[in-house]
Amino acid sequence: MYTKHVAASVEETMELGRRLGERLKAGDVVGLYGGLGAGKTVFAKGIAQGMGITEEVTSPTFTLMRLYQAALPLCHFDLYRIEEEAELEHIGFNDYIGGDCVCVVEWAGHAPSLHPDICVHIDGSGDDERIIEISYKEDSDEYSLN
Repeated sequence: MYTKHVAASVEETMELGRRLGERLKAGDVVGLYGGLGAGKTVFAKGIAQGMGITEEVTSPTFTLMRLYQAALPLCHFDLYRIEEEAELEHIGFNDYIGGDCVCVVEWAGHAPSLHPDICVHIDGSGDDERIIEISYKEDSDEYSLN
């Protein structure tokens, strides 16, 4: 399944993430793709809201991973600083993927062997509208945002 959305603001980007977050379940992996300033972290914040996480969600660019506890935990990765996929072993990346939490991975392209259940491609930056394309590994309506 594939959907395409246009977000004219930060709020609309976050709202789309929130709607997706409401539908996620344990073991789901969401890969976020897009350039600097595209809105990957904003989308991740929306996912966290949809999952009922109330604490402030920030990009884990320097820590590489943040775990947010909730009824369904969220493991938020930012792989921007990863240069080689082998580095992921040092942060326990594979221990979280497909586990008891939802994993959201910014810069998922830095882990070529990762095959997310949901791929979110965000195109745009600055004050421009965003084109957000979402593809799903499974052809199922359970994640549908329409």
